[in-house]
Amino acid sequence: MTRNTSPFPDATRRDVLIAGSAAIAASMLPPFPALAADTAKKGEFIMSYVTTSDGTEIFYKDWGPRDAQAIVFHHGWPLTSDDWDSQMMFFLDKGFRVIAHDRRGHGRSTQTDSGNEMDTYAADVATLTDALDLKGAIHVGHSTGGGEVARYVARAKPGRVGKAVLIGAVPPIMVKTEANPGGLPIEVFDGFRAAFLANRAQFFKDVPSGPFYGYNRPGATPSSGVIENWWRQGMMGGAKAHYDCIKAFSETDFTEDLKAISVPVLVMHGDDDQIVPYADSAPLSAKLLKNGTLKTYPGFDHGMCTTHSDVINADLLAFFES
Repeated sequence: MTRNTSPFPDATRRDVLIAGSAAIAASMLPPFPALAADTAKKGEFIMSYVTTSDGTEIFYKDWGPRDAQAIVFHHGWPLTSDDWDSQMMFFLDKGFRVIAHDRRGHGRSTQTDSGNEMDTYAADVATLTDALDLKGAIHVGHSTGGGEVARYVARAKPGRVGKAVLIGAVPPIMVKTEANPGGLPIEVFDGFRAAFLANRAQFFKDVPSGPFYGYNRPGATPSSGVIENWWRQGMMGGAKAHYDCIKAFSETDFTEDLKAISVPVLVMHGDDDQIVPYADSAPLSAKLLKNGTLKTYPGFDHGMCTTHSDVINADLLAFFES
């Protein structure tokens, strides 16, 4: 009987040899901490956090030259900054500085049980833009992120914002009220809440598999990768924050915010948007803005930044450079 004299009693000779080979190979590579520190020092590719006044940690990505025109991306519910991958990579390649954060309660940010409403979301963005000292930044918001952009830009410090874009965005207000008779009945959002509480994981498969990307339309070709990526992002966040956010995106009235914004704003919306119906959103927002431009996309879905990224990216670039 052979006695095992290895310092790892359960390891075989083969395990030890593999481990030893890996250690030798690793010793030939530059030390990872030094590489990370060097990258951060250059300020070309940063993923980090800022802490808000209530102690919430907001995760953000900040890629590209620090002296380049900054674009800040605001994601939809219940997603994360990862939903902007196509736009982040496209505009990074064009020489822009691209920044995106995970809203509180979403993704890698703190899973908060409070502050999950638009005033606090906008204040969190102000904390981020102050920390990065952004000047003349372009803010791009999709869906719920469009509401966040409207609330933030309306209240931003002078000089912080140069332009804004609302894509498939929730303003002026989604829910049906006396002042907004064309809105969706509150029962629609009650249905969201019921499905969420019954089985969040399944609900987060049903939404992207169907109306979000228009995959329920005749002739559509669903992408399993896109659907699974939506699910992945959604399940990263906190259930309490996601639940609260349904009220935030559906019942917040952004009318006065839109009226207060003076910078140029591009309003982009697909007329086959099944999540934020076109007629009660984009045209009304464009009319309320002092300097708004409406661009309508026939047949495009709510998730058009993903399904039609080539078209959307080109139009965004044209607006940024105009």
